[in-house]
Amino acid sequence: MATNQQRREAAKRKLERQLERRLEQQKRRRRIGAGVVGVAVLVVAGVVVWIVSANGGDSTADPAASSSAAPPPSEIQIPTQRAAMPKRTKALPNPTTCDYKADTTGKTPKKVNLPDGKNVPSTGTVNVTLKSTAGDIPLTLDRALAPCAVQSFISLAKQNFYNDTMCHRLGTEGLQMLQCGDPSATGDPTADGQGGPGYTMPDEAFPEIKYGRGILAMAKTQAPNSGGSQFFMVYGSAELSPDYSVFGSISDEGLKVLDAVARAGIANPNPQDGTGAPTKQVKFTGVTVQ
Repeated sequence: MATNQQRREAAKRKLERQLERRLEQQKRRRRIGAGVVGVAVLVVAGVVVWIVSANGGDSTADPAASSSAAPPPSEIQIPTQRAAMPKRTKALPNPTTCDYKADTTGKTPKKVNLPDGKNVPSTGTVNVTLKSTAGDIPLTLDRALAPCAVQSFISLAKQNFYNDTMCHRLGTEGLQMLQCGDPSATGDPTADGQGGPGYTMPDEAFPEIKYGRGILAMAKTQAPNSGGSQFFMVYGSAELSPDYSVFGSISDEGLKVLDAVARAGIANPNPQDGTGAPTKQVKFTGVTVQ
């Protein structure tokens, strides 16, 4: 049986380990804030892949460590200037063809038809409004940037795929974005981020892409051509490598909604990168396509 002295020494060592973990997390957040998504875990390049990946990482953590993984909402700094929309140096053929492929590797709780991949227009814009429990988020989809992503998003919206789905991952430091589109998301960070529509689409990213406030982009795994239904809305900073297809922009009205969600904070943040389910739930009640 341990003596009181032994118990005190054990408690002291445990506290020292917790403090060391907290200091290391703070150092990582400062490094991430100065740099990068493709989305990161311990180094900036790694955090990028983990966050915007359609496959979530292990978020199991020491409660004492996770309590310091994200700053209080009052400390979140959100830039007010919009990022410039990227432009292709060479226009895509119009119409174009999209190679949508059946995928059985993820969770597909909702049955949908594959989008029509023939004669897909690569010019023009489409106005869409995401109706959510946190407020309406109007979007402008741009076919010239990512015609296959736009075609898929519209197809899913018209099939009511996004109805009653929740946004499962919020980032408030380094990568300031809200990720949505997982039909199986429940708010459990250890399981969310793995669901999709049952098909994948081709990558449509190009080197000139930069991410920032107002950008709408597709999420994917580290594998090429692995995008599906998940997407992320950038409301602040996001210095990512140009690997994620940008397919539209977020209106000022929508950014106000995202700002409010961000300032409400993160519930049970993952200690590896500080992301997690938003405290203020964002659940889609419908999507209108104009």
